[in-house]
Amino acid sequence: MPGVGSADTFDELAADVIACRACPRLVAWREEVAVLKRAAYRDWDYWGRPVPGFGDPEARIVVVGLAPAAHGANRTGRMFTGDRSGDFLYASLHRMGLANQPNATDRDDGLVLRDTYITAPVRCAPPQNKPTPAERDACRPFLERELALLCRARVFVALGAIGYGAVATELGVRPRPKFAHGLEVPTPDGQTVVCSYHVSQQNTFTGRLTEEMLDEVFARALALADAV
Repeated sequence: MPGVGSADTFDELAADVIACRACPRLVAWREEVAVLKRAAYRDWDYWGRPVPGFGDPEARIVVVGLAPAAHGANRTGRMFTGDRSGDFLYASLHRMGLANQPNATDRDDGLVLRDTYITAPVRCAPPQNKPTPAERDACRPFLERELALLCRARVFVALGAIGYGAVATELGVRPRPKFAHGLEVPTPDGQTVVCSYHVSQQNTFTGRLTEEMLDEVFARALALADAV
């Protein structure tokens, strides 16, 4: 596997992500879900594999989530695609001019991101959306390679505490302030991490994260990217 600093491409990275079988628990779960399916998607051919990042390879804004949803990205094969979390996220990106359409249903729906790339520290759907520390560690080289390829990135929007912890670690943020919605943290290389509550239904259905709050995060990310 290529490491940070070696010759690498997004296509090579995606191929390595998709082929990964490093975590037995995650492999078993993602494949079981792909076979059993949800009744509403019984006619779908589930992806059932690790999910690579998605977006503009020249992006200045990088969105870092947690992991694929069992019946979202694990079904469709694209980050935040096919579930209500993705609906909430892409609608905001569209309002901010960072996506050409407000919804994401499948890999062939025509969605294009502008100046934005979406990734996650864990690439397989975990049971109960809770990857173990060992599983996060096993996936870490993929994020390292991805950030090395995203050489124009200036702002990292961390969705939730796990995404924040992962990207802050990779960018050398020390000491690391406690996660909070709206928190802005500079990196040693002059980039900025901007934190948001995750776009999970638990947050969006309860009003903990509103459309206005997420729009404000991306508006701030744009302003920071433009200021460089």
